[in-house]
Amino acid sequence: MKIALFTETYLPMINGVVTHVKILKEGLEALGHQVLIVTADNNTRHHFIKDGILHCPAARSKKFYDYSLSSPISSSRLRLIREFDPDIIHIHNEFGIGLSGLKAAKRLDVPLVYTIHTMYEDYLYYIAPRPLVPAAKKAVHKYLYYLTSRADALTGPSEKCNDFCKRAGVTKKVTVIPNAVELEDFNPDNVSAERKEEFHKKYNIPNDYTIACFVGRLGKEKSVDLLLDFWAKEIKAEEKIHLVIIGDGPCKEELENQAKNLGISDTVTFLGKVMHDELPAYYACCDLYITASLSDTNSISMLEGMATGLPVLQRYDEVNKDQVIDGVNGYTFKDAEEMAKCIRMIKEKSPEEMAALRSSVIESVKQSGSIGLAKNLLNVYNSVIK
Repeated sequence: MKIALFTETYLPMINGVVTHVKILKEGLEALGHQVLIVTADNNTRHHFIKDGILHCPAARSKKFYDYSLSSPISSSRLRLIREFDPDIIHIHNEFGIGLSGLKAAKRLDVPLVYTIHTMYEDYLYYIAPRPLVPAAKKAVHKYLYYLTSRADALTGPSEKCNDFCKRAGVTKKVTVIPNAVELEDFNPDNVSAERKEEFHKKYNIPNDYTIACFVGRLGKEKSVDLLLDFWAKEIKAEEKIHLVIIGDGPCKEELENQAKNLGISDTVTFLGKVMHDELPAYYACCDLYITASLSDTNSISMLEGMATGLPVLQRYDEVNKDQVIDGVNGYTFKDAEEMAKCIRMIKEKSPEEMAALRSSVIESVKQSGSIGLAKNLLNVYNSVIK
């Protein structure tokens, strides 16, 4: 089968959608299928295909995480896609590249699959002043309805996507296909004791401290500000518990100032941006992954932490309640007191108990590799072709 995957961003940029598409491509190719990645590239002025990637001219958007935005209409792009002759067009974003995938599917009479990765209601503050947010939300719902009505199948990484579609008046069912993770890359056995010792020395965190980490984009939608509030309320310096926040984003300086004003700079360290190939070692130096975000559908950063054996502390979200199962791969919390109770419970576990929990966490994501993701989506592809 020939599959064209349309994504606004791709390597070398790293984010959840890029990782998802990369893993899907690897799984599909391992199963013998041909894949063409169609993506925006602000470093080119003409369309070209190299190493299975169709690069499309684009302009960089400084306001929206430096993403490259491409025109949805291009005769050159359509010609190259027609030459590839896809059996399926699968779009992963909603902007210029995603819209061009929709139009290409119509022009070439090819089935269209649309994966909803992002709850754009949580990102409106990037593009709309507060008084205009209600109007912007209506526009988001209208556009989502437009896209979904033209797709032959909808998928998403969590039940939250179905909830989002219902609010937009979409009646089509979203097939939930959880995100995948690069299991071997995040195998904790690959990280040496010396590498862990380097981490502790570099960031001046004693070896006997329990370290919680959050990894992700530092935007308002990630609720890191709430996590800091909870931390200041319940976690005391003498408890030997430390929080590391890995990532960059528009709110980084604001969050650093918040930590300083809350008086928790001694127990919270902002590590900034870490290259993706270095992340496994950072995860392996920590004891648990923590997030207060309610905007994520099925966080790939969280799955990467789990693949490294980190139990997850996740703020309770009714729609995503099955992602973290208490005592199996982590724990959920609703407030600062519950968060602190969970951290202390993990801290007090014996080495044997902690080893058993880590093993259980890794086991919970063992089916989340590239082949599993590819097989799940091939079922969708085959259903729309039939």
